[in-house]
Amino acid sequence: MSKVMLEVRELTTKYITRFQENVYAVDHVSLKVEKGKSLGIAGESGCGKSTLALSLMGYYFPPLHYTEGEITIDGRNISGMNPDEVRKQILGREIAYIPQAAMNALNPTRKIIDFVSDVVQAHDMHVHKKEIYERATSLFETLGLPAEVLQKYPVELSGGMKQRTVIAISVILFPKVLIADEPSSALDVTSQKMVIKMLKQLLETGFISSLIFITHELPLLYNVTDDIMVMYAGQIAEVANAHDAVFDPLHPYAKGLMGSIIVPEEGLRDVKLTAIPGVPPNLKDPPSGCRFAERCKYVRPECRAMSIDLREIGGGRAYRCIIPEDELREIYHKEAE
Repeated sequence: MSKVMLEVRELTTKYITRFQENVYAVDHVSLKVEKGKSLGIAGESGCGKSTLALSLMGYYFPPLHYTEGEITIDGRNISGMNPDEVRKQILGREIAYIPQAAMNALNPTRKIIDFVSDVVQAHDMHVHKKEIYERATSLFETLGLPAEVLQKYPVELSGGMKQRTVIAISVILFPKVLIADEPSSALDVTSQKMVIKMLKQLLETGFISSLIFITHELPLLYNVTDDIMVMYAGQIAEVANAHDAVFDPLHPYAKGLMGSIIVPEEGLRDVKLTAIPGVPPNLKDPPSGCRFAERCKYVRPECRAMSIDLREIGGGRAYRCIIPEDELREIYHKEAE
């Protein structure tokens, strides 16, 4: 049986506005990531992907606040831990995070080796700089980055090189879980491929034990992750293996998300593009029924009248909809004819 590296149970986190309004950006989310596996998280902007990523680290800065739920990393529950403990014991060692536009986060007046030293010495201030340099050199070269990068300033590196450098710095302490939040955005196709190759290599070589890859491009995850979780309005809409999530989505939102993207893969390249009408609900006052109801063309009266739970259908697959699997497939089949 595979070891679970990250397990989340009913995690709920919220933003508190300056008017003291609660915005539940992550609402009772549960997930598991096993050792050696990768999970992709997809959804449109504002669905809660990045907030979930920040929440998973158990380190909260206002206006983001923890509400309820459990986060367990390699058997250790980090929920409700003291922020100083989380920073010293968890971040970097147990779980690491690559934020959006990470390549722009590097101070242009400092050399790359300085960033590496800061990360290592934040957890062990007694490590000698020579040891840090040797460790960094070995890691960078293993990941295809020349050692001379360590002596360069960020402004001397290309966008793709800076992104890969940030990734290397993030895993210098060999974290068990690495969260990559849209690491390939704002990069050209060649640089995107190099970044994705690097993330796969980190997992295959054991530099990290598990990977969470976040993007709004669902088809991209097909080539990167083992499983995919689609989010909508702070909740999980569907969970499936990567193949089923891309080629056989069940939830109407997941189906619409795939239909709104040009996909080069065989079997999808000829699918007619469709748009999802409307806008997501206001999470300050979310609807009591299905959150996708106002945008769903298959909506029924009961969708708005009752809370919708995830419907598990076996094989680790689940979707949040009252319409049975067979009925949904029949609907989609007729539409495709």
